[in-house]
Amino acid sequence: MSSNRVSKIESLLVTEISDIVRNELKDPRLQGVTITQARVSRDLSHAKVYVSALGGTEARDKALEVLRNLAGRIRGEFGRRAHLRVVPEIQFEPDEGIEAGMRVHELLRQLEQG
Repeated sequence: MSSNRVSKIESLLVTEISDIVRNELKDPRLQGVTITQARVSRDLSHAKVYVSALGGTEARDKALEVLRNLAGRIRGEFGRRAHLRVVPEIQFEPDEGIEAGMRVHELLRQLEQG
C-alpha cells in the first residue's frame, strides 16, 4: 500500500471521527475531546486513533472508555462516510504528547528558578 494512500486515510480518520464525536454521538462525557492523530497499518486493517481531552488524565480516561465502547459504531459510520473497501479496526489510545510537553515545560521552569 502506498504511503500516500495510508497518509490520506489517516487524515480522513481524524477528520471524520472528530465530526462523528462532535455531531453524532453527543455524549456529555466526550465534551472537550480532541482526536489528535491516527496511525494506520500498511494493509489498512488496523488503526490507532489518539485522543486528548480537556480536564486532564481523568477526563481523558473516561472519554477513552466511552470511545472504546463505541468503537464498532464509530467504525461503521466511518466506513459509510469514507467508502473504503477495507475499513480498519479502530483502537483508541491516549495522546500523551500534551502531558509530556507540560512536564518538559515545568522542568525547564524549575531549572530557570535554580
